[in-house]
Amino acid sequence: MSSMFERATWGLVKEIGDKELKPVRSLLSATKIRQYSLVQKKRSLSLFWELPDIPLDVSLLHILEPSSPVPDAAVKAPVLFSDTVVNKQQAGGSVNAVADVSFSGEATQCHGSSFECQIVTTPFETWTELQKRKLRDPEPSFLVEIRNALMKLYVVTETVELLNSPELHDLSSQSILGKFCIALKIFGKGEGQGSGCQVREKKLTVPQGSVVAYKRKRLMFKGKGWRILHFAKDDGRKTFPREILDLGLVCTTEDISEGTEEVFCAPKEFKDLQEEVLRRIREAQLSKNTRDTVFSNIRAMLGDREALQDLMNMLEEDSLGDLSGPGGTILNELQNDSKCHYIYSEDLILYLLEAIMVLSDIQHDLLAYSMEKEILSQQRDLVRSFLEPNFLCSGSVPFTLNPELLAPLQGESLSITYGLLAECGLKMELNSPTSAWEPEAKEPLCALYGALCILQHLAEASVPPGGQDWEFVL
Repeated sequence: MSSMFERATWGLVKEIGDKELKPVRSLLSATKIRQYSLVQKKRSLSLFWELPDIPLDVSLLHILEPSSPVPDAAVKAPVLFSDTVVNKQQAGGSVNAVADVSFSGEATQCHGSSFECQIVTTPFETWTELQKRKLRDPEPSFLVEIRNALMKLYVVTETVELLNSPELHDLSSQSILGKFCIALKIFGKGEGQGSGCQVREKKLTVPQGSVVAYKRKRLMFKGKGWRILHFAKDDGRKTFPREILDLGLVCTTEDISEGTEEVFCAPKEFKDLQEEVLRRIREAQLSKNTRDTVFSNIRAMLGDREALQDLMNMLEEDSLGDLSGPGGTILNELQNDSKCHYIYSEDLILYLLEAIMVLSDIQHDLLAYSMEKEILSQQRDLVRSFLEPNFLCSGSVPFTLNPELLAPLQGESLSITYGLLAECGLKMELNSPTSAWEPEAKEPLCALYGALCILQHLAEASVPPGGQDWEFVL
């Protein structure tokens, strides 16, 4: 996933203002998603965040019997979106009083995009015609796999497609004065005494025709029939109702039009999130050596989203497979740790990976720095200070950070932490304790909180006794 790309698509969707519209998070997905594309949705282990959609290389038309050409989709008026943002930050402080190391500096970041796009939608009449077509017999092999895995499937019903081939740009610069050996931001390092300036520029060209946002609706099957939930609420119903053999009679646990198969109690308070994380940690009971191995190898993987996804896939399939690198090291360690509860250990690592995958690539880099600088617990407490009082807030609310929580985070540590929070959607200024709670920041903040809690647990020197009150840990 390109951070520049994701930032641009989120900005576009926010300006369009349609809450059903989903920004495409990666350039690879932008070339896969099309009208009628099938999108897979995996169920998260958490009640507080959703996993990103997984676009498949197939469409609804691949599972239906061939017929006359589908009517052309209607095209709405073109949309022009241009966005340029300049961030300027200053920082200063001492790194080590004994060595008399101090610094002051200024960092500037500028990014921008210009999208010419059109919103393509499919008329309801087209869906009515499609509904007359039956499923292929026999059904495609990929559909059999999804049916056996009980995955949720969606159909793309509306897309925002590029009419141009825009170039996204990200220009970063920093100037530093003083005697130092420190990375002021993630852009680079300075060393020695004196002054310096570093400039970094990144560019990304997005192909014309790429889909930058989309809407999708639930696809439901029952026997040889199918339908799309155009207006019904996307509740707990499965794409494929589970069949149960009872006294020689086959029946389904849900009706495609009315019943629901899964019923969840909606979480009400921040403490529900705490209890969810705590339960995962308690059940796993990882040894010190295993926690060290997982911690160091997760850190090594934070710059590689594909490697993180590969590890998730292996854990979900309960298979060692042929995974090399840090992911393979984690799998082998879990297998060899005779003291851990393997199933619960898998769940804990999967839960952590899910939380990490909700976060942006920039946050992955900042998390790696945070793990290196050992400031996870301070960041966890700061995130908690945002979530706990505002968990049920549905609007923007001014918020002042607790000075006691900011005190341990100075210089580079503060810049890293503010970056993590700002990437969640909070309005942050480096030299000001004043911020604002934004409702859309809740889900990424929950994921960040869960990741920080578990990473801090992995970094701890010893496992707390089973009967100890862990409230202070979370």
